[in-house]
Amino acid sequence: MFKSVFAKYVTAFMTIITFGFTVLLLVMTAIISHYSMQVKTEMLDHVAQVIEKSVSSESAEIAPQSFPAVFDSAYKMTLDSMVSAFTSGEDDKMAVWVADAEGNIFYTVAANDESNPTEDTRRFPEELLSALRQGEDYLDTWAPNESSPKLLVRALGIYNRSGELCGMIAVCSSNVRWGSMLEDVSNTVVVSALLVLLAALIAAYFITERTVYPLRRMRKAARDFAAGKFDERINVHGKDEVAELAAAFNQMAESLDSLETMRNSFIASVSHDLRTPMTTIAGFIDGIRDGVIPADQQEHYLEIVSMEVHRLSRLVTSLLDLSRIQAGDRKFVMKHFDICEMARLILISLEKKIDEKHLDVEFLCEDDRMTVHADRDAIYQVLYNVCHNAIKFSREGGQLRISISNVKERRVQIEVFNEGEGIPQEELPLVFERFYKTDKSRNLDKNGVGLGLFISKTIITAHGEKIWAESEQGQNCRFLFTLQRPLF
Repeated sequence: MFKSVFAKYVTAFMTIITFGFTVLLLVMTAIISHYSMQVKTEMLDHVAQVIEKSVSSESAEIAPQSFPAVFDSAYKMTLDSMVSAFTSGEDDKMAVWVADAEGNIFYTVAANDESNPTEDTRRFPEELLSALRQGEDYLDTWAPNESSPKLLVRALGIYNRSGELCGMIAVCSSNVRWGSMLEDVSNTVVVSALLVLLAALIAAYFITERTVYPLRRMRKAARDFAAGKFDERINVHGKDEVAELAAAFNQMAESLDSLETMRNSFIASVSHDLRTPMTTIAGFIDGIRDGVIPADQQEHYLEIVSMEVHRLSRLVTSLLDLSRIQAGDRKFVMKHFDICEMARLILISLEKKIDEKHLDVEFLCEDDRMTVHADRDAIYQVLYNVCHNAIKFSREGGQLRISISNVKERRVQIEVFNEGEGIPQEELPLVFERFYKTDKSRNLDKNGVGLGLFISKTIITAHGEKIWAESEQGQNCRFLFTLQRPLF
């Protein structure tokens, strides 16, 4: 995992940085090229105009064929001095070519040999001659020798007072300085890119390590979970997505640990609840068959056997309901029915248990009939479970109250209240979990297996409604859930 994530980070960083510096180099090259060309052009134009004015002042009265004679030794020295003054150094070579009216170059002043035309090419190109003969200036690149690089050439015509073309002056300059500048810029960009890439590599390593370390811990913890060890936790640092993932992982670990504890408790409870009635049933039946139990007492013991069989039936039914719910096989048939009438029937069915505890029953219904839209059998199971639990955990002579009222958003709220020990606040979020039993000692809940409330919550949730519990420990407890009212 580490190598994979690290490789991805490095590849992404390197690609982005390389692309960015490449674009930067291209932009800087374009800017330098444009700026260099502009500077060169302005410089050559200035030099050409200065020389042209100087030469024109001497050539104003001469005929075109006499133009070469104007360049005597004194003027040639002056031209050499001007070229030297305009040449900034070894990296910027400038040359001046002087030609007659036919374009034949008869005098050159060059800072290097590459700027000198050879014997075979001591003549201006035809496009330059054509432009100057038409009275136009010339600016373009041209290579005086086949083996020499192209030069930037600025040419002007020399005219006498009559407007005749007497000769031509061409000033050229190489792009050595431009190439040197580009090379320096390229080297600077490459070095900078390498330094940034190194910094990015180091940053990617630490970022990857910070990201992968908790993931590596999670991988180890997941393997421990697979082996049945649920005590591993991840240290959470920061508030980023990885920290949130680690926190969620810890919550999952706690849930798994709690579920494992409840599963073990469930197995113990189911084992006890299966073994006890089966032992009782087997013992009494064997006693009857063997004649140990007298005939006049057999009816009594058969009644006990019947009760134990019904107890086993309820247990198996709960387990089957749980299995169907988890598999998603239970289908709900939605229809209208009176929830108040259902509550009355449930109270009547639990009358014996209510009388055994001498409970003070109070039934509050906002209207005589309150219709809801739900699965009748499923809601009967929910309300019966909640009422049965309320009676089971009520204190002797306490109050049992069922309240049904309309609430907002077209809902009916059903509340079952009982006075008793209540539920500790820290255990309220757990009462609807699978296999959870508040009565750990089994003094009160001798027959339950901790599935009733879980099944009830699953049913209510499947209806798109809510069920919750409120309690004051040592005083009372109430269970509440909502159902939808029909549209009409």
